[in-house]
Amino acid sequence: MNTYDEKRPDPDELLASIKQQEEKNNQGKLKIFFGMCAGVGKTYTMLQSAHLEKKKQVDIVVGYVETHKRAETEKLVEGLEVIPPYIIEYKETEFKEVDIDAIIARKPEVVLIDELAHTNAPGSRHAKRYQDVQELLHNGINVYTTLNVQHIESRTDTVTQITGVPVRETVPDEVLEATDEIELVDITADELLQRFAEGKVYTPDRSQEAVRNFFRKGNITALREMSLRLVADRVDKQLRQYMQNRRIPGPWKSGIRLMVAIGPSPNSAWLIRWAKSLSYTMDATITAVYVQKAKPLSESDQEQLNKNIALAKQMGAHYFSTSGEDLPKAILEVAQRENITHIIVGKSQHEDFVSYFKRSLVSKLIHDSGDIDIYVVGAQNASNPVKKRWINPGAFRSGPKNYLISSLFILFVVMICYFFKGLLEYHVVSYILLFAVSLVALFYSMGPILLAATLSALLWDYFFINPPLTFYIAKPEDVMMMGTFFSVSIINGVLTARLKSQQRLAKDREQRAGALYELSKVLSSASGIWEVIEQGTSFIRKYFQIDSAVLLREDDNTLQSTSYPVSQNLILRPSEKSIAAWVYKHAQRAGKFTTTLPATDFTFYPLNGRRLNTGVLLIKSRTKFSGEMDLFWDTLCVQFTNALERELLNEVTHRASVIHESEKLYKTLFNSISHELRTPVSTLMGSSETLLRSDVEPSLQHQLAKNIFDAAERLDRLIENLLNMSRLESDTIKPFMDWHDVHDLVNKVLANLHDDLAPFNVEVVIPADMPLVRFDFGLMEQVLHNLVYNATQHANPHTTIRVKMYYDQPNLVLQVMDRGTGFPPESIPYLCNKFYRADSRISGGVGLGLSIVKGFVDAHQGTVLFENRARGGALITIKIPTEKYNLTEE
Repeated sequence: MNTYDEKRPDPDELLASIKQQEEKNNQGKLKIFFGMCAGVGKTYTMLQSAHLEKKKQVDIVVGYVETHKRAETEKLVEGLEVIPPYIIEYKETEFKEVDIDAIIARKPEVVLIDELAHTNAPGSRHAKRYQDVQELLHNGINVYTTLNVQHIESRTDTVTQITGVPVRETVPDEVLEATDEIELVDITADELLQRFAEGKVYTPDRSQEAVRNFFRKGNITALREMSLRLVADRVDKQLRQYMQNRRIPGPWKSGIRLMVAIGPSPNSAWLIRWAKSLSYTMDATITAVYVQKAKPLSESDQEQLNKNIALAKQMGAHYFSTSGEDLPKAILEVAQRENITHIIVGKSQHEDFVSYFKRSLVSKLIHDSGDIDIYVVGAQNASNPVKKRWINPGAFRSGPKNYLISSLFILFVVMICYFFKGLLEYHVVSYILLFAVSLVALFYSMGPILLAATLSALLWDYFFINPPLTFYIAKPEDVMMMGTFFSVSIINGVLTARLKSQQRLAKDREQRAGALYELSKVLSSASGIWEVIEQGTSFIRKYFQIDSAVLLREDDNTLQSTSYPVSQNLILRPSEKSIAAWVYKHAQRAGKFTTTLPATDFTFYPLNGRRLNTGVLLIKSRTKFSGEMDLFWDTLCVQFTNALERELLNEVTHRASVIHESEKLYKTLFNSISHELRTPVSTLMGSSETLLRSDVEPSLQHQLAKNIFDAAERLDRLIENLLNMSRLESDTIKPFMDWHDVHDLVNKVLANLHDDLAPFNVEVVIPADMPLVRFDFGLMEQVLHNLVYNATQHANPHTTIRVKMYYDQPNLVLQVMDRGTGFPPESIPYLCNKFYRADSRISGGVGLGLSIVKGFVDAHQGTVLFENRARGGALITIKIPTEKYNLTEE
């Protein structure tokens, strides 16, 4: 491979880079004034930069600035246009928040919004201020803002560990990654403490308390190091991106892919943040995997798992879920499938008797990982390890009915065995009771199984082991047998219950896979947008038991105001329609169970296709999707969106085809009509101009008058054809049926075309016994006129044009024959198309004559057949269904 091939950029990567850059150019730019903590002067520096930009004639306004009543900061606000915040009342307290709509309406070049990590008051459009900023950026407005290092999501745990103060308000790392410019505002720890002492940050009493707690010198130094390191990593990443975009050669790393194993433990959140911090340094992607076991999770564990999954997605990780009892094997299977290079796992925090005889997760991963590197990370709270629960409380949350049925079943078996006590040895009874416990395990969970095992052991001892009717066991071997029975019954029941749980998980996955296959099948076979929506919403109602509807896009890239299908449960108020419009515009979900405009009963999902935004899907659900169900829902939305996009693009393609054909038809019509109009009009003007002269001879006057008459007749014929075609297109042709003699029809047409037929021999063939027939005389006159005139345009002079008419029960047959060039075989199927001319070399005509013939014959419920004659020429046959006149009835 030559050097050029090695340096040549990947076309796909280049195209993706160009597309990403175009999308970024359409949005506003974000600049963050970044600092290690409060008091370093971020807001002050931001306002100074604002004044410098204003001097450069930049349209810059203040959207929200928190001065904390600092005189120096308040003075800098003066001279800048301030957009007042809007007031929200919550629990009899007024809160000031950023007025997004006012800023968008004002549309400045740059807006200043302080405290990016701020949490908005309940009732705001967004839960977080950084979401307000994202909406402004999406509308093309540049934003200046401020942020401290402790508010970055991946750094919060480390900051809490350093300072001992939990961080409540956070900003996702993706916001920092999407930042266009970061300006570090930095001072030394001594300078910051001096500012606290002078009361420039907080009031004196608050400053003393802050210095004693959060703002100790050691804490400040650690936060400063963290902020400097983060900005340095950010600059290094920007440099690498610049080199890649400019295709500057360098020692590039191969792609590094991190995978973090998560679970229902609170420490998984810390592990995810640690992995995100590591990804900055390694410029790596992150994948989060959760291995679902057969044992069901408790409500608290499931809630914690949902939080961990949401955090992983918020950190930009790709989430995968799998199932299996062998945790290391399941993790490695996903790692190998996804080409993972590094696996991050937490260090085990529990030591027990079993762990000494059992290989840990870490040792198994290291032993079986092969080329994959394993990172073992200590837990955040190693001094306070999480206690391992051997028994899941959720396993005992069966209903009282289940416990009662399992107990009654064991009592029933014991009664039968006791009835046959004389025939059964007590050890045989133990086998029967073991079988009974296994049957209970087939139908119930852990709680009823343990109750059945305990009850069967006690009853076996009481009724069957000597001495009977006591719990005392005389023989040592019976004591051992009793313990063995109890252990085997529990183990047998537990294993049976676990097998049933695994079967349930496999069944659930199989059902979801089958459901997605069914959905893809019905959507692929659906024809049209409305059928796709009907099939998709029916599927959602079937598998999720919730109502759903779709708001489609309009041609002007706005959202429709009416949802489909129409349902009384899905009637939107004006405020909810505005939420749907916001979701469509920003391509982000909103509504219930989200952090954007949650004060509604509906959840809105954008249907973003690969090429266009198809609309918004709205649902009304009482519960939030989580875990496997959330993945199932995301996959459903993707398939639904692809099907809608396919139909919308098909519709766009059809419209484009119609427009193309219309333009083609317009061009043909314009060329044909302009020629047909220009020739007679030129004749009329030339002849009229000559007649206006006083010296025109009488003989010439007669010829000029004839020319004027012929030109006017040609114009009249063109206008008549256009009017007839208009009548056909508007479906207003209603034939007036009456009895007529075909001789009258033929004689009138031949008389009208006397001059055109002069160069030809005309032969009329009509049987002597031709009866009267029913037809519309005016329409049939036009038909025969067009056919005979068409023959005069294509037949050779001095040849015969034959008109033949006869009655063939139950049809009137009309034939026009000539000895011209005939029809080109390939043109016969298109002869009745509007403005179609089989031979464009012959001048005259616009291609409407045969179209009108076909339309008028269709109005009579008749047929038209075009053929070529054996010795040359054309044959046109028309059959009109009609009864003949009956003289007897008359």
